[in-house]
Amino acid sequence: MQAIILAGGFGTRLQTAVKEVPKPLAPIFGKPFLFWLITYLQKQGVTHFIFSLGYLSSQVEQFLTEDFPKLNYKCFVEKEPLGTGGAIKFCLSAATQKDILIFNGDTFFNLNLKSFVDAYHNANADCSIALTPMQDFDRYGSVTIDEHNIIHQFNEKQYCKEGFINTGINIFNTDIFLEKTAHLQQNFSYEKDFLEPNMKSLKVTGYIAAEYFIDIGIPEDYYKADRELPLIVNG
Repeated sequence: MQAIILAGGFGTRLQTAVKEVPKPLAPIFGKPFLFWLITYLQKQGVTHFIFSLGYLSSQVEQFLTEDFPKLNYKCFVEKEPLGTGGAIKFCLSAATQKDILIFNGDTFFNLNLKSFVDAYHNANADCSIALTPMQDFDRYGSVTIDEHNIIHQFNEKQYCKEGFINTGINIFNTDIFLEKTAHLQQNFSYEKDFLEPNMKSLKVTGYIAAEYFIDIGIPEDYYKADRELPLIVNG
């Protein structure tokens, strides 16, 4: 399996807890967050890594050289912010498979990747998104999904008593992605400019799993990850 990891964000909200490093390198139990994510992905069968970098990219490149010298990977560094969709498109020249996995460099979801990928293929989907149920939340947007696991709508961030959130793990057909985004400028959003405008013409499925999920974007959850993530990855 091949995966693109989006690891170029500024991490503004985390600056009070972590300074002078990009968010994916925020230390978790003595190791950068990215260390735990890569370790998990290797255990799940990912063999080829493509990193989308931006803010303090040299630090991430140095980390990869020192901590994962045998990793099969390639880095793409944005000269200016490209948005999630633009960053993915920028990296696709290194993809050699028709379908590719996408991960955020600041979130972790303890997903069985093989089951996720198998469900995507069995549904003959154009794109599939890993979802998890959540209660009493307002930090994330929610997803409307039907009884056949088809996603019909992405809902803006607002308070929800319960719902399904996008964990940031996606798999999609690269040919369809390139076709649907050919008219867009370099800087665009994966969700707003690719998925949402094409919901009627694409088969976008959701894969629901009630597993451990953490987003280190705010100090509270960063400290939580520092306590919990190593136990999950090493478990």
